[in-house]
Amino acid sequence: MNLQTLPVLAPEAQKWRELIRQQIHTGPTAGLAAGYVQANLMILPKEWADEFLLFCQRNPKPCPLLAVTEPGQFQVPTLGGTIDLRTDFPRYRIWQNGELGAEPLSITDVWREDLVSFLIGCSFSFEEALLADGIDVRHISAGVNVPMYRSSIQTQGTTRLSGPLVVSMRPMRAADAIRAIQITSRFPSVHGAPVHIGDPSLIGISDLQKPDYGDAVPVGPDELPVFWACGVTPQAVAAQAKPQFCITHAPGHMLITDLPNTRLAAL
Repeated sequence: MNLQTLPVLAPEAQKWRELIRQQIHTGPTAGLAAGYVQANLMILPKEWADEFLLFCQRNPKPCPLLAVTEPGQFQVPTLGGTIDLRTDFPRYRIWQNGELGAEPLSITDVWREDLVSFLIGCSFSFEEALLADGIDVRHISAGVNVPMYRSSIQTQGTTRLSGPLVVSMRPMRAADAIRAIQITSRFPSVHGAPVHIGDPSLIGISDLQKPDYGDAVPVGPDELPVFWACGVTPQAVAAQAKPQFCITHAPGHMLITDLPNTRLAAL
């Protein structure tokens, strides 16, 4: 995958980033800027960066890395020349000692020169391919945020970083679920194939109508819940590891990049 050369113009992606930067759009980004990769965010002080990089390498399903910045750098030219990580997510989360504090629309006033940013692939990117194949993506058709759950599946930890795998869920009929496996397997950089299909209790989820993040969606009697690894996993890990300070995106509120989804397709 070559991220070095991006199209000079990505007007749809840039339009949405501008609306987000002006704080006109402050909601979830599922279904926006079709054709362009979206990204999760984890920002940590430099002293935690090497260990988080190791955590991502050990857990590529929930944490497929798209880019890592130098300390203090808030631009990501490999994902878009005009990106500013301090303003271009619709909503952020600021964590202190594992506790969630503010959820601001900008982090310009708390930015520090020791902060390292990790951009992680997002399943919103493969939803375009699902929709193109005629598969209903329920949270998009319902106009809500994707439901996400802390599962009983454990990540492969490091010395200080460990915790549960967070999963996103999309209900599908069996035939669509099989097709979705085939489609999403082509996109390992945005979580790839599902990690579980069917009975949610087998991965520690007791009630699909009570997601830990996002919004509940209806699941029909002829449908199976299909679960993908989710880029919110680092937030569950941060809540357990309790770094003194870190910043994430609010679940479902992603960075829209200039990188075409087609660049991530494995086949």
